[in-house]
Amino acid sequence: MAVKSICCIGAGYVGGPTMAVIAQKCPHIKVTVVDLNEKRIAAWNDVNTDNIPVYEPGLSEIVAEARGRNLFFSTEVDKAIAEADMIFISVNTPTKTYGVGKGMAADLKYIELCARQIARVAKTDKIVVEKSTLPVRTASAIKDILDHTGNGVQFQILSNPEFLAEGTAVADLLAPDRVLIGGDTTAEGQQAIQALVDIYANWVPKDRILTTNVWSSELSKLTANAFLAQRVSSINAMSELCEKTGADVNEVARAIGMDSRIGSKFLKSSVGFGGSCFQKDILNLVYIAKSYGLNEVADYWEQVIIMNDHQKRRFAKNIISTLYNTVSGKKIAFLGWAFKKDTNDTRESAAIYVADDLLSEQANISVYDPKVEEDQILFDLNYLETRADAENKKGITVEKDPYKACDGAHAIAILTEWDEFKDYDWQKIYDNMLKPAFVFDGRNLLDKATLEKIGFVYQSIGS
Repeated sequence: MAVKSICCIGAGYVGGPTMAVIAQKCPHIKVTVVDLNEKRIAAWNDVNTDNIPVYEPGLSEIVAEARGRNLFFSTEVDKAIAEADMIFISVNTPTKTYGVGKGMAADLKYIELCARQIARVAKTDKIVVEKSTLPVRTASAIKDILDHTGNGVQFQILSNPEFLAEGTAVADLLAPDRVLIGGDTTAEGQQAIQALVDIYANWVPKDRILTTNVWSSELSKLTANAFLAQRVSSINAMSELCEKTGADVNEVARAIGMDSRIGSKFLKSSVGFGGSCFQKDILNLVYIAKSYGLNEVADYWEQVIIMNDHQKRRFAKNIISTLYNTVSGKKIAFLGWAFKKDTNDTRESAAIYVADDLLSEQANISVYDPKVEEDQILFDLNYLETRADAENKKGITVEKDPYKACDGAHAIAILTEWDEFKDYDWQKIYDNMLKPAFVFDGRNLLDKATLEKIGFVYQSIGS
């Protein structure tokens, strides 16, 4: 079948950019992104596309080109579902905070609500595409809901996991390593797969579009993120050993990265990985393994998370111990809050947990991030429920000017690798700090020799 109208439920970090690129590359297809969050949809429709709610290099230009032509953002979910030939589900699937599987399993309540809404509204045959990160066999649950509560229409369920990295999402969409599409092996399932293949084939070479059964597609997403996260935790484990032995983790990473069997990607040691996928997907994998009684497999993958948590905690502990075992009443400037550069995504950012530990030690934290707003920073801390919201607000100051954030600080912590940090007037920053002036570089971003020449006491990860 030729798809003429697409609806995407969920206007977040995946749905927004993915649909914008599909709309740009497929001007013959109407693409409508829907969300119940009126504030978010209003931001996507802002006259100035620099104000769209997801920051990704190149995204605002694509939205400006396609919006109003064949790309639309709306809160009219039922209308978009009714009109669409193909429906992408791209809603949040956070780790459960309650009940069976708490702390590990994916919370599928939003997925189920989507499925029930589609079943209630749809009066014509639909292809439903899983775009959210989901545990294996979720497609089966969605199909059960659709088939048993629908209006007698036919549904085909496809798995089309996203492999986007925040900060490079537009580039990843325009030139993906691969597009993975899983579906039923029936004739109808194969036709649905072909319909989605035909959409991507408008700009993706066909040899990069892989088709599998639906279970393999779902598991491939979890496996890919688990492998990548494992590399980060592995190099971070070595960073602590490097600090004890006098080795330099950057030199170690460069040496092993030149081994063609290993490669250089995801070997940059840091304060720890963040983002929406790595931790959530590994915990999901752990939960699945445990549900099948594969405890050794579960323990193996859980260690990746344990190592990542340890890396964040020891960074905070190092700040405290270096500042003479107390940060009470001391000003610590955070440069960066997003979990990585070139995104305003803060989910599972290391900065949240480092700040939480320092606030528990009664530090005063001043934050500057070029793309993250104050309400998001406070939301991230309040979500942990470590202390009252008012206490978080009292302990955190968010600045629009990096120099003001650092003014009068005892120490600076680099938590995000924004390129602009390298170009600051570090002599000016040093002159306005309390002495000795400390820099804790959680991203190995700055030049040690330059900062030490100015007078900073500089510490980085793994050296």
